[in-house]
Amino acid sequence: MPGPNNFPVDVWTIPVYFGIAFLLTAAIIVISSVLGEKGKRRNEQRPYESGINATGSARLRFNAQFYVVAMIFLVFDVETVFVVTWAVGGKRLGWAGYFEIALFIILLLATLLYVARIGALDWRRRKVETGRQK
Repeated sequence: MPGPNNFPVDVWTIPVYFGIAFLLTAAIIVISSVLGEKGKRRNEQRPYESGINATGSARLRFNAQFYVVAMIFLVFDVETVFVVTWAVGGKRLGWAGYFEIALFIILLLATLLYVARIGALDWRRRKVETGRQK
């Protein structure tokens, strides 16, 4: 019998679980390769998405601005989790919790003003200086 700090007797269930998961995965792959369609017609191998045949290359260049806006969105999206959590426990937190969330929102607004001031949200095309004189 195990003591309070010893390993439980049911440790053997973990390898059994992973073994069963591996066997089921292998069985699904084998069964789908045996029972699946074998057609290799030319049209079946072409990319097809959302009812539109693919045109052009898949290697497109995106403006880095898309990634900057995505990162800014994530920062301000994650803050929603904190504000909603505060709202749920707002009464129990009292005035101390209110001042803490107010400070948090003020810092977020300052961050948003900073991001707007440095031009991270500006979508107009900027002229890039090359350093060469004409």
